[in-house]
Amino acid sequence: MKASQRTAHLRLTEPLRISRSTMADREAVWLTVAHEGRHGHGEAVTSVYYGLDTETLTRLLHVETRWLARFAAPESALEALRDGDRHDAPPAVVAAVESALLDLVGKRAGVPVHELLGAPAAPAAETARTIGVIPAGRAEAQAARLVRDGFRVLKIKAGARDPAEDVERVRAVRTAAPHARLLLDPNGAWDADTAERLLPRFADLGVEAVEQPLVPGDPEALARLAERSPLPVIADEDAVGVEDARRLAGRVQGINVKLAKCGGVHAALRIAELIEGSGTELMLGCLTASTLGIAPAVHLADRARWADLDGHLLLADDPWTGIGGHDGTVRAGREPGLGVRPRTRRTEGAAP
Repeated sequence: MKASQRTAHLRLTEPLRISRSTMADREAVWLTVAHEGRHGHGEAVTSVYYGLDTETLTRLLHVETRWLARFAAPESALEALRDGDRHDAPPAVVAAVESALLDLVGKRAGVPVHELLGAPAAPAAETARTIGVIPAGRAEAQAARLVRDGFRVLKIKAGARDPAEDVERVRAVRTAAPHARLLLDPNGAWDADTAERLLPRFADLGVEAVEQPLVPGDPEALARLAERSPLPVIADEDAVGVEDARRLAGRVQGINVKLAKCGGVHAALRIAELIEGSGTELMLGCLTASTLGIAPAVHLADRARWADLDGHLLLADDPWTGIGGHDGTVRAGREPGLGVRPRTRRTEGAAP
């Protein structure tokens, strides 16, 4: 097998402000694995929160390229990865390598990735669409437009300096989208006292669930809040991998699984199996990424109660296509592999 990579710039349609930062763009590193005339693709994106810049991702993917050279076929490399061969690599890097291998193995077998994972029907899910920390009037207009486009799940970012702004933003979105399902995400902006004071107000506005309301680093505090919260509590920053999920299973109402956070598709499946029947339900989330980066999670979408797979929809110019989402529903491709392709070039071996 041969592997190559290239870097791409992903620019958002408009800056996305959350409680801890504002993002206008990010870099993506695309990994391509080639074997016997077929090519598989994966993507890793930079993240300040996870300490991954372009140079680090490029260097670590070069290390993985040398690891891949040990194997005669992608199927054996995928099996080794699934068995934990690369536990020392950052989860986002492992997820990108796994994506490229799944894409390649699926193409070699002539089946889409979801069939490799045991789901005969192509998954489809209503995805949440994110509304950032913006003034209430803008949020209302954005929500109205999204509902017209077909979105029925809206995720509202919170964590403004003045919590009253968050309440007004949610109220404005509810006015514009009276029948939409609303999720709230403060990205760990609140302490326990603030959360307990605010959550009943959001419950009264019809919010369905709240994601990581507390400052991350104390999962026990999050579990205690979930016991008495009027809203289901979904762990995100406090639920990184399998052991975090084991600690929180049955103690919070949801866990947000991001492939770049947990280490890829097979790690996500282990978490889903671990929490099944515990009273904790699965949310599939993502980082802001292209269709290529979001696609592996879409092939798991039938396993989740909540899908927040809109990262590609935030981009001004998504370089890949194949999972939809602009009408509020993401759909796994039926073509072999991930079912995605470059938007401007269809040459199998070349990323855009």
